[in-house]
Amino acid sequence: MPGNSERRGKRVVSKKGASKGTGGKNRQSLAGRGRTLPADERPWHKGYSGDEELPQKTARKQANELRAAAVQGRAPKIGQPGTKRTAGKGPFSVKKTGAAQGSRSTPRVSPGRKSTQPKDGPELLVGRNPVVEALRTHVPATALYVAIGLDMDERVKESVRTAAERGIAILEITRAELDRMTGGVLHQGLGLQVPPYAYEPFADLLAAAKEHTAPLLIALDGITDPRNLGAIIRSAAAFGAQGVFLTERRSAAITATAWRTSAGAAARVKVSQVTNLTRSLKACQDEGFIVVGLDADGATSLYDLEAAVGPLVVVVGSEGRGLSRLVGQTCDLKVGIPMISEVESLNASVAAAVTLAEVNRRRTH
Repeated sequence: MPGNSERRGKRVVSKKGASKGTGGKNRQSLAGRGRTLPADERPWHKGYSGDEELPQKTARKQANELRAAAVQGRAPKIGQPGTKRTAGKGPFSVKKTGAAQGSRSTPRVSPGRKSTQPKDGPELLVGRNPVVEALRTHVPATALYVAIGLDMDERVKESVRTAAERGIAILEITRAELDRMTGGVLHQGLGLQVPPYAYEPFADLLAAAKEHTAPLLIALDGITDPRNLGAIIRSAAAFGAQGVFLTERRSAAITATAWRTSAGAAARVKVSQVTNLTRSLKACQDEGFIVVGLDADGATSLYDLEAAVGPLVVVVGSEGRGLSRLVGQTCDLKVGIPMISEVESLNASVAAAVTLAEVNRRRTH
């Protein structure tokens, strides 16, 4: 035979003909899966109404999921009619109660936040000045935490004595434990657990301010840093303002950080949350207040503010963009703080302190 047909180790491949069929093997895998379900029969589809009878396989899966959810104490992950969400109102869904409802009771923690407490849960007020000021003004408290081996200065002694007189639990813990509870915030070895801050109703805040000869209020437009909020409240207490009001949304709240920055002044100055700042400013104008907005490009110089001696509302804008458009249009005057350098700008809390100091100077001279 010609070629290499006689060489050793040659590979011989037989030519196999085409298969005639499976002969019954894998017949089940070749069978069809049945008809495609229309939209109104798919529990996960937006066209599903929730009234149709579920396919047997889907019903079995949902029943298993319900049993597993009941054992684990969570909400079942089953289809919700009309959406693609997993927990909802399908014919096999259940109302979230007990442990299942509690699985969502704790909100997600925003990046950078240390606390995992619910929004309306108790706050831990830290720092010697904030704690002693809060106890002096009878802020409701449930526990006083004192670090073991703490240097007992006058503020610590007064805090312990006042807490004992008011029947507040005094707990001595290690510094490491207090560090963990505060998330690494400087606590000076002293912490006071207080309930959520009780905001003053705006109508009451306005009525109380009107009882003074020359009422002074501070409005905050988008102050999101709790340290700035605390510093402004401290300045308000120092220069005789009757109250501060801010928006419920897109604004810092009275948290433990704001308490500490205010050095306890948050216990003496009334703070109100409003739904709409523009509407609240107009309510002040209707009561005879002059609304003054702090603006670097304001037409009126702070040193020429003759309206400072009368009923006044000072509006402080956000740290970055300043006054919002509608708030700026509502203000009666826009006031700028004269500075030597036009390049420099002032922090919101510093600008508020300078303005309040000038208002106080005009009123006392």
